Amino acid sequence: MSYAHDPRQNYLLAALPADEHAAELFPQLERIPMPLGMVLHEPGRPPTHAYFPTTSIVSLLYLTEDGESAEVAVIGNEGIAGITLFLGGESTINQAVVHSAGYGYRLRGQALKEVFGQGGPIQRLLLRYTQALLTQMAQTAVCNRHHTLDQQFCRWLLLSLDRLPFNRLVMTQQLSAHSGDRGQ
Repeated sequence: MSYAHDPRQNYLLAALPADEHAAELFPQLERIPMPLGMVLHEPGRPPTHAYFPTTSIVSLLYLTEDGESAEVAVIGNEGIAGITLFLGGESTINQAVVHSAGYGYRLRGQALKEVFGQGGPIQRLLLRYTQALLTQMAQTAVCNRHHTLDQQFCRWLLLSLDRLPFNRLVMTQQLSAHSGDRGQ
């Protein structure tokens, strides 16, 4: 399938106002392939880049000391992986891994910090997105507690398909298993 690439395929980037801050941000975006299983961030390590998926999906996984994991959120063309960069944290608590291959754009963390630090519409947009991501995490926790595994998997499939520009989800059995890792 032929598919033109544009940073505005990421809804968060598309929502940025066309002001001087966006004008300095867009040229710094680097389009990258995001293959299945690519690890973007590791827990306890400082992230170096923010990632804006366009045709890929990223899972945020919480890893336990004994090596178990649970998915706490999915990020696709509506968002950004790397909110720690602009929220002031020095490291992340989650692993971010690509669970559906595709493309996205990455941005050096320092560039994102600088634009965010200037305030204005970009800062407000990123904070609103962060609130939406936290809401998704809370809904995931409630779903994990009160729904059957089949219901959880259906919710996960719908979340994933909502974040793709086409109705095709490519992933491994291992990555789909994380959607069922609910600590039950």
